[in-house]
Amino acid sequence: MLRRAAAAGRGLLRRPLGAAGRRQRSEAGSPDGGPRGDRVPRIYTRTGDAGFSSTFTGERRPKSDRLFAALGATDELNSAIGLAGEFSSEKGHTFVEQLHKVQCVLQDVGSSIATPLSSAREAHLKRTSFSEKPILELEQWIDSYTEQLPPLRAFILPSGGKSSAALHFSRAVCRRAERCVVPLVQAGEADPNVAKYLNRLSDYLFVLARYAAMKEGKEEKIYVRQEEKIHIRPQP
Repeated sequence: MLRRAAAAGRGLLRRPLGAAGRRQRSEAGSPDGGPRGDRVPRIYTRTGDAGFSSTFTGERRPKSDRLFAALGATDELNSAIGLAGEFSSEKGHTFVEQLHKVQCVLQDVGSSIATPLSSAREAHLKRTSFSEKPILELEQWIDSYTEQLPPLRAFILPSGGKSSAALHFSRAVCRRAERCVVPLVQAGEADPNVAKYLNRLSDYLFVLARYAAMKEGKEEKIYVRQEEKIHIRPQP
C-alpha cells in the first residue's frame, strides 16, 4: 500500500508524458543527461503489450478507448505542424515561432485529455488545467493575418506551395482531432476549452496557409465544378 502511494505521489510531480514522452525520458537516462550506470536505456516498456494504457489519473483503459484516439490525433496534429514548420522555416517565414508555440500548447492539450474529469483529483486538475488564454491568442493571430489577405471569393484547394499545402494538411488533421475531442467534452470527460482551442487552431492554420502562399507569391488553386459529360452511344 505504501509503495503504491509513493508511486502515485511521484506521478503527481510530473506532467503526463504519454508513450513518446516516456521514451524520451528513458533515453535521457540520469537527470544530467548521462546514462544510468553502464546500462543502456530501453525505448520500449512492454506495459502496453496487452492492448491497455494508462491515463494520468492512473486508470488502465483499452487502447481503443476514445480518450486514446483523441490523444493520438493530437499527437499526429503536432507532427503535421512540425513538418509544416520545417517547410516554412526553409522559406524564412516569421510565423515559424508561432507554430513552435502551438506545438508546445498541444502538449498541454494532450495532458488535459489524458486527465479524464471523471477520475481526476484536485492535484491532477491543478497540473493539467487548460485556460482560455491560448484561444484568445489564436484569435489575435487570425485577425492579424486576415487583415493582410485578399478577400476569399471562392473555395480554394490545398495548394500554394509546400508551406501552404503542409499547413492545409495540418488544418485537416486538426479538424479530426477536434472531432475526437468533442465526444469527450460532451461526456464530461474533457475540458471544453480544449475543444475550443482545436476549433480555433484549424481556423488559424487555414488563414496561415493562405498567408504563406501570398508571401511566397504562389498561386492558390480554385475549386472548379467539373461538368458532367454525357456520352450518347450511336444507335445501331
